[in-house]
Amino acid sequence: MNCPKCSGKMREKKGNTPEGVSYNYFRCNSCGEEIVNMQQLHAVADKYRSMKKYTAKLSKWGQSIGLRIPKPLLEEYSLKQNQEVTLIPEKNAIKIVSK
Repeated sequence: MNCPKCSGKMREKKGNTPEGVSYNYFRCNSCGEEIVNMQQLHAVADKYRSMKKYTAKLSKWGQSIGLRIPKPLLEEYSLKQNQEVTLIPEKNAIKIVSK
């Protein structure tokens, strides 16, 4: 594939969104122009839609706040009541990792 900006050679690369959704894109070796094709954009959008369909409710529990995780996510990730998980603070998110 040739760059539409400078006609240089483009290479396919892999990238990740901040939420960890992977996608492929093309980057020009000469000018650095980056292009994502429509198929990849649709795949990323579909993944975001599936990620965003769940909401959770925060509730006060004593001095803390508890997070209610929807049942489909509990089942998908095999999370159980009283199971300990690790919380990893990130720039705009909190990642929950099961042990």
